[in-house]
Amino acid sequence: METLTGVVERITYHNEETGYTVARVTPEGKDYTVTVVGPMIGINVGETVRVTGLWTVHPQYGRQFKAERVETIQPATLAGIEKYLGSGLIKGIGPVTAKRIVRKFGLDTLRVIEEEPDRLLEVLGVGPKRVALIKAAWEEQRHIKDVMVFLQGHGVSTGLAVKIYKQYGNDAIHVLKTDPYRLAREVRGIGFITADKIARNMGIPEDAPERIVAAIAYLLSEEADRSGHVYLPRQELVERAQELLNVPEERILEALDTLVELGEIQVEPIREEEGPGVKEEQAVYLTPFHRAELGVARRLYRLLSAARDSLLGTRLHMFQSFDWESAFAAVQQETGVRLNREQRQAVRTALTSPVSVLTGGPGTGKTTTVQTIIRFLEAAGVSYILASPTGRAAKRLSEATGRPAKTVHRLLEVSPGETLTFKRNETNPLEADMVIVDEASMLDVLLMNHLLKAITPGTHLLLVGDVDQLPSVGAGNVLRDIIQSGVVPVVQLTQIFRQPEGSYIVINAHRINRGQMPIIDNQNAKDFFLFKVDDPEAAADLIVDIVQRRIPNRFGLQHGDIQVLSPMHRGPVGVGNLNLQLQEALNPPAPNKAERRAGGRVFRVGDRVMQIRNNYDKEVYNGDLGRVVRINMELQEMLVDFDGRLVPYDFLELDELVHAYAISVHKSQGSEYPAVVVPVMTTHYVMLHRNLLYTAITRAKELVVLVGEPRAIAIAVRNASPLNRHSRLAVKLRELAHEEKKEPTV
Repeated sequence: METLTGVVERITYHNEETGYTVARVTPEGKDYTVTVVGPMIGINVGETVRVTGLWTVHPQYGRQFKAERVETIQPATLAGIEKYLGSGLIKGIGPVTAKRIVRKFGLDTLRVIEEEPDRLLEVLGVGPKRVALIKAAWEEQRHIKDVMVFLQGHGVSTGLAVKIYKQYGNDAIHVLKTDPYRLAREVRGIGFITADKIARNMGIPEDAPERIVAAIAYLLSEEADRSGHVYLPRQELVERAQELLNVPEERILEALDTLVELGEIQVEPIREEEGPGVKEEQAVYLTPFHRAELGVARRLYRLLSAARDSLLGTRLHMFQSFDWESAFAAVQQETGVRLNREQRQAVRTALTSPVSVLTGGPGTGKTTTVQTIIRFLEAAGVSYILASPTGRAAKRLSEATGRPAKTVHRLLEVSPGETLTFKRNETNPLEADMVIVDEASMLDVLLMNHLLKAITPGTHLLLVGDVDQLPSVGAGNVLRDIIQSGVVPVVQLTQIFRQPEGSYIVINAHRINRGQMPIIDNQNAKDFFLFKVDDPEAAADLIVDIVQRRIPNRFGLQHGDIQVLSPMHRGPVGVGNLNLQLQEALNPPAPNKAERRAGGRVFRVGDRVMQIRNNYDKEVYNGDLGRVVRINMELQEMLVDFDGRLVPYDFLELDELVHAYAISVHKSQGSEYPAVVVPVMTTHYVMLHRNLLYTAITRAKELVVLVGEPRAIAIAVRNASPLNRHSRLAVKLRELAHEEKKEPTV
């Protein structure tokens, strides 16, 4: 074992989960850097480190110092102190301010900041506000270091230590020691696995009740986030918990009873026909999802019942005795558009039924139908609202109709804070005679419940969407469940309007949806191509070349017009690796281009990024796409442009963003791009579903390029079963309708 002391110049790789890091370090008294590798949690550029380990020779990368133990120490030279302070570690101090502070206080600098921070006012350009910022940041860094030291023995990464400190402040270590499972419930990004690792290292036994309770809540929450399940069947949940915990079944059943008593979960019976008999099972819900699903069913049915309620009635009663033929003829004369039979039926249904659904694939005239509905509403002098689940979808709706449209969150006037609350609700409802929601396949059960809370009986609700697309990113299968319930009137548009010769996007989307292989004609096609390749690494290289060079050269599109959509996150043609390669090709590092490492990612000015969770304070939501326009090391802030709106991110908030040169097909819902490039490989077998490929293709306005294997396309086309989600909304709607039809008992 040897000891190496030096200054961290650059971190070239860092794995957020394992802490494995590759860093370049300048040894004390030397003018060259060496490579140090190993688990190095909590080190930052500019810090002085003392590393204990061994020199090794890597067959590819050469001589390296393999770290076994790392500790950070305060720099002892003027250059080291300046580098440390100017690295962006302390908010309020950038390279220029660091140079001035060190010039003023010399080797006494760190002591002055620690013990006499008000003396910083003696430095040129440093005022009271800056001093307050530096004092708070220095104190915060000190406490974060304490948390890191405590967690280092438990293998917890730097990023998670920072999150824990942000959540609990100076109480962080106390919380960790007394109830580590609180982390799984209260800290975003920390699940049961990490909390359990800490807890077990602290001596909490395998069969502790708090461990089992936390695991059950984790499994239900994880399945809602990852697979969109609103509930889990009881037996499946018990088996999964046993596999995770390695404890007897009876202990898990006891924990389930405890969670029911606490009101954290709800259980309801499921009766399923199975052969000649009936299978009895139970659905286990986290309480918010159970309330939401029940709320959606009851509120939808209440809206449906309004027309039959003489006291409430419907606000669009004038359309019950309407001269439809004359109205449609007038629209045709005014616009030159003749609606087909399905479109006319959709217009009539929307304006005469309190709740209705309009569905259909691309090119079937959904937009024209909605435009006609709006025309009739305006002619009748009644009010309406247009909304969509995402910002991009709302923008598209507004452009298509020439009328203002909002996201559902903005429509409901979301309240800042961690929990999902809205100012528009039962006591402060929306003021409109009709609400039209486009891209309704993206509505999850929680958001749908909040929307329905704000719609009073008598108001009409029209849900417009393509039911054959992937379901919402959030839990539930709302649009499909409403259609399958048979309770809500549904009109499906099926006629495809004529396409230009050589245009295959719409034709192939419908072929795939019918279970037919897409037409591939690279010689004559204008907008649909397949590049055949069966090696994933070669496919990744080809995708980079297609995006960087081939599409811009042939079609004149800019890099920002091209979106790569991948079925999976991992692997050579997964979202993660494609983002690394595309960033390197399209936005490489440059001396004049600021960048900031956050965990395993490097964010750089010019990067395309995506928000991955709802942030109600910033009014940016899961799936919103933006571009990094500025990185301020001194204020520790990154500025992101979301369609013209500049949103600041503190460096500690960068875990809410990922690169978006490539995104998952799921995250692309509600968006359209001039061109999409889609890897379709047999290595994606588990994700090759018809509705996934269909969703990817229908995101393109002008160009689709598939890269991969015809066999993989065939697998996806044949796999008609949608990604299954546990949901009982359709059942609940049918039960409400059945209850109303029952004869009253005497």
